[in-house]
Amino acid sequence: MQPLTIALIVVGVLFLALIGLYNGLVRARVRVKEAWSDIEVQLKRRYNLIPNLIESRSREKCPC
Repeated sequence: MQPLTIALIVVGVLFLALIGLYNGLVRARVRVKEAWSDIEVQLKRRYNLIPNLIESRSREKCPC
């Protein structure tokens, strides 16, 4: 093989490796954003349940 052909193959393989690395990083970033979004949803659900919990506890204390 000629040196130019070998150099082009090496450059091509490096280019494909960089594309794969970039896609992996983007995929990881999206997964992290989705995970934080799920956590925020759960926290909002808990926050919205606090008044119901307080009301039910106050009913148990005072059977008026």
